[in-house]
Amino acid sequence: MAAELVEAKNMVMSFRVSDLQMLLGFVGRSKSGLKHELVTRALQLVQFDCSPELFKKIKELYETRYAKKNAEPVPQPHRPLDPLTMHSAYDRASTLPRTPLSGPNIDYPVLYGKYLNGLGRLPAKTLKPEVRLVKLPFFNMLDELLKPTELVPQNSEKLQESPCIFALTPRQVELIRNSRELQPGIKAVQVVLRICYTDTSCPQEDQYPPNIAVKVNHSYCSVPGYYPSNKPGVEPKRPCRPINLTHLMYLSSATNRITVTWGNYGKSYSVALYLVRQLTSSELLQRLKTIGVKHPELCKALVKEKLRLDPDSEIATTGVRVSLICPLVKMRLSVPCRAETCAHLQCFDAVFYLQMNEKKPTWMCPVCDKPAPYDQLIIDGLLSKILSECGDTDEIEFLADGSWCPIRAEKERSCSPQCPILVLGPSDANGLLSTPNINGGGGGSSVASGPSGGSSVVSGVENGKPSTDVVDLTLDSSSSSSEEEEEEEDEEEEDEEGPRPKRRCPFPKGLVSAC
Repeated sequence: MAAELVEAKNMVMSFRVSDLQMLLGFVGRSKSGLKHELVTRALQLVQFDCSPELFKKIKELYETRYAKKNAEPVPQPHRPLDPLTMHSAYDRASTLPRTPLSGPNIDYPVLYGKYLNGLGRLPAKTLKPEVRLVKLPFFNMLDELLKPTELVPQNSEKLQESPCIFALTPRQVELIRNSRELQPGIKAVQVVLRICYTDTSCPQEDQYPPNIAVKVNHSYCSVPGYYPSNKPGVEPKRPCRPINLTHLMYLSSATNRITVTWGNYGKSYSVALYLVRQLTSSELLQRLKTIGVKHPELCKALVKEKLRLDPDSEIATTGVRVSLICPLVKMRLSVPCRAETCAHLQCFDAVFYLQMNEKKPTWMCPVCDKPAPYDQLIIDGLLSKILSECGDTDEIEFLADGSWCPIRAEKERSCSPQCPILVLGPSDANGLLSTPNINGGGGGSSVASGPSGGSSVVSGVENGKPSTDVVDLTLDSSSSSSEEEEEEEDEEEEDEEGPRPKRRCPFPKGLVSAC
């Protein structure tokens, strides 16, 4: 069976476009595309679905073609490859010299390395090279293993499966093996799968189809889950990122098979495979410090532009305040940064901004809530200089001439009255009683001088009801303590000498001294 398989592959490799189209039409596959696409499609048929009927059709096309060539005046004999040599070349597991095929004069291993990596897939799908994916700052693309290819449903079922095959070149395998580890078991150089909408109008962001599952060779690959939603009625969101397949792949010249399971609910999706190098937030920060620093003079000119007098405006702006505190973490700025597209002068800290987007990429400005992608970030050279010169303030003000001055926080002054008063109920803890109005009319009050020169206000009766008493709290505490001591001495003398005779009250009836 292996010999028949290799023989069929040799025949397919010698076919012309018309022969390939007839073969693919015989099994109901798409006949459109360039020759290398047709060859790849036919080789996949031979490799994975070589039935006796298919082998008979290949042999019939081959004999028909060379029967016509033998009738020509100058026939070109066909030199078939040694079956063992061809089989080892296809499996890419042998170092034997590779013999080029006669006829189309194409070296099969070259075709394998060039087209199987880019176009090999089962079943055949419509190639959409015009579908573009957005560039991701944390991933540097090294090679394109499979161009964006549309996932075409094969039947009316909701759950579809789309397999594809590809192989890594020795150079790609070496890059993966020699790359450093970002985390235990995670290499910096990775093979990633990206999925997006099939839309050619603009570069597409990663978007997963419903019910997605990715199987690499014989194991399923983990796909990022949903973020939990704390708000009622809001559906949880799933972070759509590149899916790392490296740990489940054969890091050799062997062929890898990937099967994408997805839900067919009307929307069209495309998949692509890339060899990438994943970067960290510290590496992006270092790159930003190298190429993204804006000169202080340019920043000063921008300040002048912002504060330039507008003749059509009735309000003249003489200055603008800028905080030196990062709006993300409420800490002092270390690397002041903003997007060139932002209209404000306020900056955020590039360190924390890159770290947050490394965990959950949103690339939105925390000041104006507008897009602030990495390739539009700049480091404010003027604000960096101010941060190094001014370490004792958290806010500055830019003036119209481009200069600046620090704004220091003023100490809060107490606005409380000089003589605070406390409103008590009808009976005071100090023994002060409410006094009736002498004139018998509306509410009145009597004021008695305190021991330290202060005063205590005792309210009168208003409308036949005792009003609240007002006590002056500014009386000296030492005077009150001395009064208590005098009262204790009087009580001791009273106990020794007996009760004193009652004194006649010098005040009119109904009034009590506040002292």
